[in-house]
Amino acid sequence: MIVLKFGGTSVATPESIASTLAIVKATETPALVVVSALGGITDLLVKATQQAAAQDEAWRESLEAIESRHLDTVRGLLPPQGQPAVVGKVKKDLNTLETLLEGSFLIGETTPKIQDKILSYGELLSSFIIASYYSGQGLQAGFRDSRKLIRTDNTYGNARVAEDNTYALVREALDGSPPIVVLPGFIGATPEGHTTTLGRGGSDYTAALYAAATGASELQIWTDVSGMYTANPRVVPQARPIAVISYEEAMELSHFGAKVLYPPTIRPVLQAGIPLSIRNTFDPKAPGTRIEASANGAGRTVRGISYVPEIGLLSLEGPGMVGIPGVSRRFFEVLSAERINVVLITQASSEHSLCAGIHEKDLARAASALDEAFAFERSKGEVKPVLVENGLSIVALVGDQMKHHQGLSGKMFSALGRNNVNIRAIAQGASERNISAVIASSDVKKALNTLHEEFFEERIKPLNLFIMGVGNVGSRLLAQIRNQQHYLSAQHRLQLRVVGISNSRKMVFAEDGLDLDQWERLLENGIPADPDAFYQTVRTLNLRNALFVDNTASESIAGGYARYLQGSIAVVTCNKIACSAAYGEYARLKGLARTYGVPFLFETNVGAGLPVIDTLKNLVLSGDRIHRIQAVLSGSLNYILNTYTGERPFVEIVKEAREEGYTEPDPRIDLSGVDVMRKILILARESGHGLELDDIGNRGFLPQGALEAPALEGFYEALQAGEPHFQALYNNATRGGKLLRFVAEFNAGKAWVGLEEVPEGHDFFSLKGSDNIVLFYTDRYREQPLVVKGAGAGAEVTASGIFADIIRAGKV
Repeated sequence: MIVLKFGGTSVATPESIASTLAIVKATETPALVVVSALGGITDLLVKATQQAAAQDEAWRESLEAIESRHLDTVRGLLPPQGQPAVVGKVKKDLNTLETLLEGSFLIGETTPKIQDKILSYGELLSSFIIASYYSGQGLQAGFRDSRKLIRTDNTYGNARVAEDNTYALVREALDGSPPIVVLPGFIGATPEGHTTTLGRGGSDYTAALYAAATGASELQIWTDVSGMYTANPRVVPQARPIAVISYEEAMELSHFGAKVLYPPTIRPVLQAGIPLSIRNTFDPKAPGTRIEASANGAGRTVRGISYVPEIGLLSLEGPGMVGIPGVSRRFFEVLSAERINVVLITQASSEHSLCAGIHEKDLARAASALDEAFAFERSKGEVKPVLVENGLSIVALVGDQMKHHQGLSGKMFSALGRNNVNIRAIAQGASERNISAVIASSDVKKALNTLHEEFFEERIKPLNLFIMGVGNVGSRLLAQIRNQQHYLSAQHRLQLRVVGISNSRKMVFAEDGLDLDQWERLLENGIPADPDAFYQTVRTLNLRNALFVDNTASESIAGGYARYLQGSIAVVTCNKIACSAAYGEYARLKGLARTYGVPFLFETNVGAGLPVIDTLKNLVLSGDRIHRIQAVLSGSLNYILNTYTGERPFVEIVKEAREEGYTEPDPRIDLSGVDVMRKILILARESGHGLELDDIGNRGFLPQGALEAPALEGFYEALQAGEPHFQALYNNATRGGKLLRFVAEFNAGKAWVGLEEVPEGHDFFSLKGSDNIVLFYTDRYREQPLVVKGAGAGAEVTASGIFADIIRAGKV
């Protein structure tokens, strides 16, 4: 004997019912086929009942829709000559249903008993139609009414089954039945013959009861998914079916929201030792999931990740609870009396507090009852009013083998913590088959994907990038990301997704990642840019491993780093403003990065793509001490000073450097020395010195009129007028065989910048183009400094430096 159960989606249309026929034909007989109501019919029956009880005439429209669905199904399945008898029986049942609804309408109410009778017609009609269809297709199929076989108590809406009595009735009634018997799921009857329903997942439970009663060789649950998954595939796209799982693991997963199977289904087959398979009606060749007594052969620790939505927490606490026996008993007796199911329990070892997770819909009633029960203790100040928290969900790791592996809890909570998922309560059973955590419902998607990545995926880590600024540097960064995506995935297990882009006018988002071949068109068609709205969208999307990239020189954008870091969103920036702001702000950002466990990286603040800051950090981390730093830190100034020979005007060289992307958009920042001041300040701070920008000396070389120019055009005019000044500087240096370099130095806790004449043989003399150079004099490098040298300006190398920081952040 094999028992097959087809759910509502499997019998939703004539076409899907035809798919079940093919499955039944391929099954060895004898077989029992348990079916649900046609997809959507139960909801229509509930709606019609509510409308009738509210004396809303619209119940007739709902009934008409129910009738149309069933008659259309008959016409779609049976040939004309086979329809009359079936249609006659269907209409007879629908007339009875109409009478029941009419009665509810007339008295303006319904009862659980009447509602069960009304709802039963969904399964009664579908099973009769399907049995008639099978018979008409040449199968030796018959119909049996489950109300004559499944014996229950009178708890209408969620009746309890008298299993011994039921098993005896099933064995007696099915003796001598045709090879294939079709039965309605979800329904039963009291000993007096009153119709009852078995509650959520009742059709699965019905099939399990039939399997246990007949000693079936297998129970097959046919649905619209290919088995139980490692996580909900609608929330975690990377989830995959579980091939084999134990009864206990399946029960834990189903308790924690794996809706493909309901908990009561497992117990009858577990007790009888009958394997259970979950298969896909629409992909019958897929192996699905097999549930059996044996532990998972692969020895996998975590078998699945699931969640329960719409949970609330009740917390009772107070000094009067410490050492007082019976408080927990009273707490749970109150909830039991209110027929409130407790999903999760946690109690402090100090006995000062007791916390229970229940379904959100029961919160108000539970809190009121508990406050009333502990009113005396509250009046004496021994117990506080019940604390209620809503908007929560439970996420759970499930697996038989978890008890044999240490550190799973730490791994789970560490992964959630790295992604700013706050945990409100924790529970772990003594069996160690599940570890549960209560979190905000808004974090469920991120939490499930984070845990699935941690425990199931081949360590391909997704990085979700939000990029502000797509000018010279930003556009090249996007090109580099596009070109390297496949390589990073294949070789470094990193998946880069650019989820958001913004310039000064528009911004655009795509949760699954923007097409980087089309980003300019997508951005042009985006919504108006707004940094605050950009941040709010990042927070609303709430993606794991999120990273904010700032390619701007904007003070206001830099001022927003703190809120990203506080949201556990990594920050990568080439914008020097934040790290060269007041020391307190710099220290605060570094502290936030440590507190929230996310990278704050700004390698390109000094030296563009050169590993200057990274080298300095490694020196300090390894215990070396920095005594002195000498550097040429402005690729733009170096380019200008290397290019200027007095033959072309100085202002022309400056404009050329700006067009090539060597300078900031406003070249006054470079030529005034402010940019170099910021860079040496950052290096001094990274060396452990709390300097401010005002502490940096600046021996500038621009004419006074240039510095006082209110606008860029005025600045260019001042440079043009100051051409004799620049020629004099150049001539004085070259007469002595020297070259002009704008140098930065940090020594003995002090720092300064300024134009210097560098003689031949000096490390700075041979610098070409926009090269930068940094000399580190330390305890280990006293006489011969550690030298970092290379291209220090330009959009391409700056973009590559930002890219390197992104990769570095991804590997944290």
